[in-house]
Amino acid sequence: MPEMIYSTGRRKESIAKVWICSGTGLITVNKKKFEDYFKDNALRMIINQPLEVAKKTDSIDIKITVLGGGMSGQAGAVKHGVSRAIVKIDPNTKDVLKKGGFLTRDSRTVERKKYGRAKARRSFQFSKR
Repeated sequence: MPEMIYSTGRRKESIAKVWICSGTGLITVNKKKFEDYFKDNALRMIINQPLEVAKKTDSIDIKITVLGGGMSGQAGAVKHGVSRAIVKIDPNTKDVLKKGGFLTRDSRTVERKKYGRAKARRSFQFSKR
């Protein structure tokens, strides 16, 4: 396995830069422990999904720098970046990860606010008089 593999993941407004190398399963996010950065168990589960599907949970170390957006978007960006990096390490896992939908970038973003509207689609309250 090469020294360090780099990949980028994106979701909503978040960007995750992911470096993977062989190791013992240590994950650091923005120079913090994985559990300290993503305190919510559901977000940690989302990030661990591609590792479990590819059976690489205890064989690689992951260093992640994530910026922008909220916690949910950041978790999705990390999942996307980790999946892409795993494919670079082991091309045999591509079929499994693609079937699980981990390699597809979730392109949904917040719709922009339009003029003459309260939000993107909501109108101001109608007054008859």
